Amino acid sequence: MSELMKQIGNQIRVLRKKRGLTQDQLGEKVQLPQSYIGGIERGNKNISIETLEKLITALDIHPYEIFESLEVGNSEKENLLDSLKILLSKRDIQEISIIYKLSKEILTALDSKH
Repeated sequence: MSELMKQIGNQIRVLRKKRGLTQDQLGEKVQLPQSYIGGIERGNKNISIETLEKLITALDIHPYEIFESLEVGNSEKENLLDSLKILLSKRDIQEISIIYKLSKEILTALDSKH
């Protein structure tokens, strides 16, 4: 699987989750099974322009939004940051504050070792 397919798939996942859709719900909108949507998001499916257009329409986005966060060579870091953002977005402000404080303490400890 190509790095570009993985990045596009991850971006589709991020945009889907931002809209509060499950893979099943997105699949229904584009008339594709959930397993196919999962394959796209993992970068395992080489999708056609027609399928990409259906996804863009179903997600109600502009086409550039699929590609705007793609960076060559830094995709793993961006993917992890996007995943963290998705995890945190489901938490309330108190939980996010606790996680922030813990993260800050961990980073301070890591920085002091260098």
